[in-house]
Amino acid sequence: MKLNERSVAHYATCDSPTDHAGFLRKRVERHHHHGHHGTSYQRRWFVLKGNLLFYFEERESREPVGLVVLEGCTVELCEAAEEFAFAIRFDDAGAKAYVLVADGQAAMEAWVKALSRASFDYMRLVVRELEKQLEEACASLAACRKSPRRSSSGRRRHLSNPALPPVQEKQHVLENGYSTWGSGPDRDGGYTKPPPLPPRRRSAAGSSVPALQESPVSPETTCFAKLHHWYGQEIAVLRQEWQERQKRGHP
Repeated sequence: MKLNERSVAHYATCDSPTDHAGFLRKRVERHHHHGHHGTSYQRRWFVLKGNLLFYFEERESREPVGLVVLEGCTVELCEAAEEFAFAIRFDDAGAKAYVLVADGQAAMEAWVKALSRASFDYMRLVVRELEKQLEEACASLAACRKSPRRSSSGRRRHLSNPALPPVQEKQHVLENGYSTWGSGPDRDGGYTKPPPLPPRRRSAAGSSVPALQESPVSPETTCFAKLHHWYGQEIAVLRQEWQERQKRGHP
């Protein structure tokens, strides 16, 4: 694969987003004339952009001294004399392997993770998995729309905690067309009590209107029609007392 050196150098130093960056030591194999070879490590500034791994002599360098295209390769930990070492190995048997050394455990794990996710092959796998999940979600949604809705039958779930058992809706019992009290348990598990009766008014002195008898509506009585009738009698008595006072000239 041919790369335009000027375009690559510009991309390495431009303001485009950087996926990862930091200092690493790069292993260099040196061969001598007498057949001996030695190993040394060069400290370089590495910048990862997409699937391209650039390395510079210094952090402030204007141009990279090398480039690794992260396609068809694997990133793995390796045994080396230096601690925190990992290698970039390519599938091609004749390709060069890059052995890099981080400054610590956390830096090594971060680099291995970033480099492993840099290739287009990895991105294709991610896209394929996301497409599969999207298809399953769409199929599940379509199945939910086609299935008939369950009837609530007067039962509902707790909105605060769906795991709790359903709450039975309180049924309002009607007696002679009127709602009644005490027909079922309230939210606290008890029974709803009828409203307290107002205090009885005594007839005015000299009034021809007899005083009201004690209410025949006991706390156990739950018929709203009886309560309504009793309160209506009291209003009628009060109205009659007012009319008599008007006749006597007393407001």
